[in-house]
Amino acid sequence: MLFRPELRGTRGAVASTHWLASSAGLRMYDKGGNAFDAAVAAAFVIQVVEPHLNGPGGDVPVLAHRAGSGRVDVVCGQGPMPRAATIDRFEQLGLSVVPGSGLLPAVVPGAFGAWLRVLAEYGTLRLKDVLEPAIGYAEHGYPLLPKAAAMIGALRELFREEWTESGRTYLVRGAAPRPGQRMTNPDLARTYRRLLDEAGAAGADRDKQIDAALRAFYEGFVAEAIDRYLATAEEIDATGRRHRGLLTGADLAGWRATVEPSLCLDHRGLSVHKPGPWSQGPVFLQQLALLQGFDLAAMGPVSAEFLHTVTEAAKLAFADREAWYGDPAHADVPVDDLLDPAYTATRRELIGREASTALRPGSPGGRTPVLPPVHDESAGPAGPAWLGELEEGIPAVVRSTAARGDTCCVTAADARGNMVVATPSGGWLKSSPVVPGLGFPLGTRGQMATLTRGHANALAPGKRPRTTLSPTLVLRDGRPCLAFGTPGGDQQDQWTLQFFLRHTEHGMGLQEAVEARTFHTDHVPTSFTPRRFAPGTVVLEEGMPQETIEELRRRGHQVRTVADYSLSKVCATALSSDDMVTAAASPRGAQAYAVAD
Repeated sequence: MLFRPELRGTRGAVASTHWLASSAGLRMYDKGGNAFDAAVAAAFVIQVVEPHLNGPGGDVPVLAHRAGSGRVDVVCGQGPMPRAATIDRFEQLGLSVVPGSGLLPAVVPGAFGAWLRVLAEYGTLRLKDVLEPAIGYAEHGYPLLPKAAAMIGALRELFREEWTESGRTYLVRGAAPRPGQRMTNPDLARTYRRLLDEAGAAGADRDKQIDAALRAFYEGFVAEAIDRYLATAEEIDATGRRHRGLLTGADLAGWRATVEPSLCLDHRGLSVHKPGPWSQGPVFLQQLALLQGFDLAAMGPVSAEFLHTVTEAAKLAFADREAWYGDPAHADVPVDDLLDPAYTATRRELIGREASTALRPGSPGGRTPVLPPVHDESAGPAGPAWLGELEEGIPAVVRSTAARGDTCCVTAADARGNMVVATPSGGWLKSSPVVPGLGFPLGTRGQMATLTRGHANALAPGKRPRTTLSPTLVLRDGRPCLAFGTPGGDQQDQWTLQFFLRHTEHGMGLQEAVEARTFHTDHVPTSFTPRRFAPGTVVLEEGMPQETIEELRRRGHQVRTVADYSLSKVCATALSSDDMVTAAASPRGAQAYAVAD
């Protein structure tokens, strides 16, 4: 029995992690817009209504298929590290990892530039059309999600005493807001309106208006506000100490979102597309390649054999992610070798009947793997010196700013054959203090760069830190058929892979596959400071069959169960051969919604 129906329509569909965003996206079809316009409008609304999960100062990868093109483009909204960010600089500060919050890990905000690039190159509507819903919610209010209220409540002491601009933005008369309370963000609304004013001053031409808004953000009043604040501010961060940021207005002025080819793997007549190794996208393709050597369709979708096989493939693929992934513009990332069938076959032989507890990166092309330090949770306290300080002397309210963040998802498809999917993240309210006057904080994606010299993801000026963000778009015979993504940090390419396999291998419909019980392995080291991992651990939703749990334990897995329907929030859109659109969204968390018309 499904919690929700699978929605179908003849014009357009949107699925996202917030019902207000999906609704805003659908409105763009009424204005004559396409799937890209719908996605941009939904994304701007999500920046307002999910401030605990993303914001304008965050980052986003976007996969875009323009009708009739036969290809998938990647719009890269992952901003780079500041020019002043070097490993030496962090070592001089006594740090062996990049802090998980504050000003030091701030990178160039990429989300705004990426969405405007999507609008300019693939959309049809004007900036005013797609920004109006977000401005409306920021000005007139929206119901605060329970998790956002809980996060603000946990951080209220920090917001009152230290990050006071965040307090002015998120606290209500000095107190934490209630779940469901009507919230506004007047400063963010004014920022959006001023961007529209700058756009309007450029004349009536749509493209010139978008360019003017980009200049206002990256070279004008937004960049100036960020530069002015970071030039003098010293804010407390997850280390328990005060640090000044490295980001400057010049860093923003020198960046624009880029469009690049996607990575692709053929799977049973489908062409599966992902962003490059500056994301964790290739790990989905590596897992899929490993699993092509098994008869997954013959395994039950919640059987021990299926869970074991998928988990062991994930361990191998993510070990390669740890050793090899990084910004290919700054490092030699052997993507072709990692996806080479001969290399995959050698790695596949490592998948046995018993659970592995080793972190085993491979040697693509004969290279020697380099692993950055990780913290084995089973070994007790370990890691950099400041990690011990966190556990002993730093207030819990400051420690919580370094905790793993989360992500959003937006996907849209229209009957003309356009399809887009993105996973916006970063710039959430606990990452960094709100920039005075702008209404949003900066993103802290820099924490994902390692200070390990010689590693592909080693921190460097102007380099993109490797992100966990990883949407997926699938073509069949050059036509788009499926796009999907989920929040979940390092788990994204585990949860979405299960959705994809249950749809393609087990014949489930989109909504059925979205709602199927989910699992993941914590054997995967987290990308967030302080980079913990739990060797051999597999995490299952409680509704999994007891015989599956017992067999996994017999094979050596450290099984941990969590509340039923608590993992993943997959959102998906699809396009059939007769141009019908379909949308599905996970009921988990009671906030993701799909709409179709």
